[in-house]
Amino acid sequence: MIRKLPKENMGSSNLGWLESRFHFSFADYVNYDNTNFGVLRVLNDDIIHPQSGFDTHPHRDMEIISYVVKGEITHKDSMGNEETLKRGEVQYMSAGTGVRHSEYNWSKSEDLRLLQIWIVPPTKGLELLYGFHRFDILESKNKFLNIVSSDSGDAKIKIHQDVNIYVSQLEKSKDLSFLIKENRQIYFVQIEGSSNINGITLEYGDAMEIVAETKIDIQALEDSHFLFIEMSSFPL
Repeated sequence: MIRKLPKENMGSSNLGWLESRFHFSFADYVNYDNTNFGVLRVLNDDIIHPQSGFDTHPHRDMEIISYVVKGEITHKDSMGNEETLKRGEVQYMSAGTGVRHSEYNWSKSEDLRLLQIWIVPPTKGLELLYGFHRFDILESKNKFLNIVSSDSGDAKIKIHQDVNIYVSQLEKSKDLSFLIKENRQIYFVQIEGSSNINGITLEYGDAMEIVAETKIDIQALEDSHFLFIEMSSFPL
């Protein structure tokens, strides 16, 4: 089963300094019929305007991945970490027993766009983790790049939960196929450009739920940038 999720049907917010598209119920967007997809609890497509950001705030019992689409993000947390990341680079944090952090766009002129992804951990009170990886843009050109996996996976970023996150920057008219293992499902996000997935077109900002399928065939209708999260199909 494949279900297209047009961006026009998602939650949204504009606070002046921050523009957000909410894939799931979050903040003032309350939708009890759309709170998660498997272990994926939050996926926010955020645009943070120059010289602004999220002040220091707490997280607990959540695994958080930030994927930078445009601009630069500066992270600082209560574990003593401070880092600035740019397009295609990834920050992760497993906020098991509790952590406080801030995220800012210190640029004077350029917007920051990033995907904020929250994954429910396999259990509460897990060890705190923080890290980042500076992926080269060529690592995801016309192929799948596995940016996040579980501890038993092969990605350079590892979290506690059994998920895999892939990204690709696929040139116009090129195609890729991904085999889906039994009892696994996918949440697919079209970040930039447009793609055809198993005969269904996704435009910039759209998403897709993929359940009980064995394969997805992806063709770039124009230069296309996408991300998808592969996980167990068993409910929480």
